[in-house]
Amino acid sequence: MIDQRVFKFPGVKPAAAIEAVLTLIQAIMIIIQAQYLSVAIVQLWKQQPIGTIVTPLAIFAVAFLARHLLTVLKDWLLYPFVEKTTKTLRKQFMAKLFDLGPSVVAEKGTGNVVTMGLEGIDKIQTYLMMIIGKVLDLSITPWLVLIYIAFIQWKEALFLLAIYPLIILFMIILGLAAQAKADRQYAGYQRLSNHFVDTLRGLPTLKQLGLNETYADNVYQVSEDYRKKTMATLTIAMTSTFALDFFTTLSIAIIAVFLGFGLMDNTIQLLPALVILTLAPDYFAPIRNFANDYHATLNGKNALTAVLDVLQRETPTDRQLLPTREPVWQADDSLALAHVNVSYGDAAPTLRDITFNVHGFQKVGIIGASGSGKSTLINTLGGFLSPADGQINVRGTQVPHLDQQAWQRSFVYIPQAPYLFHASLRDNLAFYAPDASDSAVTAAAAKAGLTDWIATLPDGLATQIGEGARGVSGGQAQRIALARAFLDDSRRVLLFDEPTAHLDIETEVELKQTMMPVFKDHLVFFATHRLHWMNEMDYILVMDHGQIVEQGTPADLQQQNGAYVRLRSEMEGATTR
Repeated sequence: MIDQRVFKFPGVKPAAAIEAVLTLIQAIMIIIQAQYLSVAIVQLWKQQPIGTIVTPLAIFAVAFLARHLLTVLKDWLLYPFVEKTTKTLRKQFMAKLFDLGPSVVAEKGTGNVVTMGLEGIDKIQTYLMMIIGKVLDLSITPWLVLIYIAFIQWKEALFLLAIYPLIILFMIILGLAAQAKADRQYAGYQRLSNHFVDTLRGLPTLKQLGLNETYADNVYQVSEDYRKKTMATLTIAMTSTFALDFFTTLSIAIIAVFLGFGLMDNTIQLLPALVILTLAPDYFAPIRNFANDYHATLNGKNALTAVLDVLQRETPTDRQLLPTREPVWQADDSLALAHVNVSYGDAAPTLRDITFNVHGFQKVGIIGASGSGKSTLINTLGGFLSPADGQINVRGTQVPHLDQQAWQRSFVYIPQAPYLFHASLRDNLAFYAPDASDSAVTAAAAKAGLTDWIATLPDGLATQIGEGARGVSGGQAQRIALARAFLDDSRRVLLFDEPTAHLDIETEVELKQTMMPVFKDHLVFFATHRLHWMNEMDYILVMDHGQIVEQGTPADLQQQNGAYVRLRSEMEGATTR
């Protein structure tokens, strides 16, 4: 139930020690209130004067109040530790995602990662608040009560001790069933999250194709599947709660029968019998509270396991092997990859035996059919993915991967859909150079062909764009990404991943005229399936099923009449049909 890694969190041991002391005091208060409540009842049973029950009732009231105030105090003292821990987990989780790059998102799905980082951390906070206190209560209170009962009547104490493992065994069996159901429920929740995010992303396309209603049914089916898994989990939860209440109530009833026979046989007095009967429910209360909250904490435990599994993933080390200089990439520099294999997680290699060598300010085209590995190669060049084996040499320095701090400061990454932050247009343009002057930002925007568009905006560069603000077309988004490259001249490596894939041909032609000046004095890697870009490249890598099947200058590849020529023929044929 409790993940052992919880005890490795900073500050957990002092917090648990304080909780344990307060739980011990609370258990003593439970015994005191039972003792003096029984004394008051016995005095009334014996028809003693009212004055004889004032003191016992006062002690009972103080113990009762202290018992419940201690519950509030325990939560109040535990909360700072839990809040600090969850904040640290969220910070570490986000930092880990940045270190791991897109591989973890590709493996687990965007919706799943978003769920872990937001709702998952909140569930962990609830889990930590509940589980630490419940486990300590379960570890201290029943045994202190049992010891006190043993001093009064050892037979009843022995019965309570014997029945306790049977209840725990039964709860373990139901708990395992509940865990399996909760695991499936959490998996369904992750699937629902991924489907929801994918639907939102693809809604414009689905609408244009007239598939929005069809896909809505798909989302409904996923939601319905999650509902059924949730109801199955709740069924187990209610069954186990009923079973536990039945067994504990039955045990208390058996104790009451034994005590009744004892009173009839004069083997026990009324006061000790009443104390035992009053304490019996409190003996079972911790395990009942634990069981009631068990199902409420399963999602928190699953979320904690998922987050900790991500945090324990290995991240690239030796990130400072490449010497830093300005600019990082110059005309006489070279980049060489030899027999590099890349995979996502433990899956089979996505890229196999990647070998090429580029120099200075070359324009390198990467071409291939969909799924050939173009984006994976770009991600590897960006340092987002680390090779499983092979050699990488940058400027004469051997490095195990390209997640080098110096290399990261050398390139601009322009994907199919550049991300625009919810901020001003100026802040988005100055993404790589936040300290750039207004004149530099304006000049970069002009080079990217944004001047006329900016002039139509009521607030100019101060206009808010991005999620929840002013919409931006695909062509404008690509121009903003190009302006970022213009603005930071120290970044001499450009990584393009299908930057015009979602643009119409007219917009692409206009954008091409803007992009070509950016290529000057830069090392460019341009992954695309648009053939006309290959005419602008100095060197071409032809990819197929994760391998470079052909490479060379456009003229050399044309003369070889191999994979490049066949690919061009296939693509031109698909275009003309």
